[in-house]
Amino acid sequence: QVQLVESGGGLVQAGDSLRLSCAASGRTSSSYAMGWFRQAPGKEREFVATISWSGASTYYADSVKGRFTISRDNAKNAGYLEMNSLKPEDTAVYYCAAKSGSSWSTTRAVYNYWGQGTQVTVSS
Repeated sequence: QVQLVESGGGLVQAGDSLRLSCAASGRTSSSYAMGWFRQAPGKEREFVATISWSGASTYYADSVKGRFTISRDNAKNAGYLEMNSLKPEDTAVYYCAAKSGSSWSTTRAVYNYWGQGTQVTVSS
């Protein structure tokens, strides 16, 4: 079992930046890929970014490519999502997720573990 706790959300203005963190605990000795997803009111949870166990491989949704950066620090059992040039349409609850194995995935269903989410609100 891996437990995930997100932090770093908040209320910002359009164009601002935020850095989300995801602290992992539990069975972190096994390799796991990480992902970030988000869910806006009335919408389905959608993929944002993912990173492999080693951190060498990443993938982003087109909507955030060039503005968001996913990273991780396995020594600290932590993952991060750096969000720049934020837009009102980025407003959502952001979830950190982990999946067994080293390869990343954009598919929500393959992620075994989820955090409770952190709210990001971007005002215009």
